[in-house]
Amino acid sequence: MAIDYEKQKHVAVISFNNPKQANVLDKVTSYEISEAWKEVWRDPDIRAIILTGKGDRHFCAGHNLKPRPDVTEEEREYLATNGIFWPRFGSFFGKPGIDGRMGDHYPRIWKPVIAAVNGWAAGAGFYILLSSTDIRIASKENARFKFALLSNGWVGGGPGATLLTRQLRYADAMQVLLTDEAFGADEALRIGLINEVVSHDRLLDRAHEIAEKIAKMPPLATRMMKEFVIRFGEIPTDAAWQVQTLMNNLLIQTTADGSEGKQAFLEKREPSFTGRLRQKGDAYPDPDQEQIDRYNEIIRSSETLSPDEIEELDERFRP
Repeated sequence: MAIDYEKQKHVAVISFNNPKQANVLDKVTSYEISEAWKEVWRDPDIRAIILTGKGDRHFCAGHNLKPRPDVTEEEREYLATNGIFWPRFGSFFGKPGIDGRMGDHYPRIWKPVIAAVNGWAAGAGFYILLSSTDIRIASKENARFKFALLSNGWVGGGPGATLLTRQLRYADAMQVLLTDEAFGADEALRIGLINEVVSHDRLLDRAHEIAEKIAKMPPLATRMMKEFVIRFGEIPTDAAWQVQTLMNNLLIQTTADGSEGKQAFLEKREPSFTGRLRQKGDAYPDPDQEQIDRYNEIIRSSETLSPDEIEELDERFRP
């Protein structure tokens, strides 16, 4: 297997497992990680994912750039030109539960993903951090980062440069892109690429601590929060607010977790979130005039101040 897939309660761990070849994204690895993303999406028991690499030298060193020995230079040039107009199926088309605008191994799955960067993240290995992970922990001793485009004479065909400039300050992003220099965990922390730097022997333990904390959160609200930020984070604020409110109402009205958090707070206990859905019930009966008046009074009371409250505010702010 080119990757390892483990499930530990509500946490899945996906590990690139080809350390002798720098955990590169060859054809087999790309296929297997695409299948793993689909599996974690389909499994309702998985609430958080850890992505890491085997060994202590490479997280993922990018795509396998070694050409097939039986393909001629002329054939490679023709296929590269043809690919401009006829992209390979599966490279730019969606998979279940992921954003179809991203490639198969750059999905944005609507579940939290924690990266445990154990070594080199270069090329496509760097881009995976930007596209597919939400929280990033790096080994102080071994993590290294390199964008690996301009130094090869490329600007790249993946999502990396666009995501980098959106996630970092402009000046830091441009230094990464234009110098194409490698840098370590401390610099990655300074520019905001990662969240934490830990000793190598603490890397997976810390990733699990974060994943297990997230796994205790309400799973439906957690996944909708991520989807909201990615899908709607760049639309106008008033429109985003409307979408967020609709999502919130869905959670309150159609999930058991929507009331569990509030009830646990009132009862001063830890909430137990299950992700269970509410059953569809009968329609509300039509309110009579007395009920309509009562509902209107409740609505108005939440929008206006009582005379006592107005008097109190006058006292507080009177010159």
